[in-house]
Amino acid sequence: MDAVPTDQDPEELPQGGRRGDTRARIQQVALELFAEHGYERTSLREIAERLGVTKAALYYHFKSKEDIVRSFTEDYFDRLDALIEWGQGRPPAPQTASELLDRYVSIVMESGEVFRFMERNQATLRDTDHSKHRFTQFRPRLNALIQILTGPDAPPRSRIRAAAALFAASTSCMFFMKDSLAPEADQAQPLDSDELRKIVLELAEDLARGISPA
Repeated sequence: MDAVPTDQDPEELPQGGRRGDTRARIQQVALELFAEHGYERTSLREIAERLGVTKAALYYHFKSKEDIVRSFTEDYFDRLDALIEWGQGRPPAPQTASELLDRYVSIVMESGEVFRFMERNQATLRDTDHSKHRFTQFRPRLNALIQILTGPDAPPRSRIRAAAALFAASTSCMFFMKDSLAPEADQAQPLDSDELRKIVLELAEDLARGISPA
């Protein structure tokens, strides 16, 4: 493997910036290329060229395409973990549930490009180790979100309604966001993101109404 060039800070792209900014830029460019050429037909060399860096500099952040894809899931789970930490620090109440759903919808909508990539490349990604364990990693987070919505020791009906609210929100966002529909699909024009967010949040709050402790 090539050494990182000594005349270039491996933590920065030519534009400069913090390491976290560099990582985010690499992820964005990778998503662009995956959308243009497909995951399998995109190489690390092409990602590095689009970024204007050497492969060795790219290796400092990601050793493979699989590492980049894994980082998408890790970032999404990090955001869910922050939401869970916030919710667990609040008293169980309808206001907490409403704000949690609002924040959850924001996380899903801001992750839309990643979800579209994973949907379009699911056949390729299905057999990767990280893909096989994705739901296993999501399940405890889902349980934590449900408990925040319902409070502890909630009856099954309340827990199922909470899960339905979360799944309805995420699925509706992913299906109706712009660029998510196949070009040949006989569907109405995708909704404006603000309008979609409002409708999805109303639906989620309707499903969750009455399940939180008063």
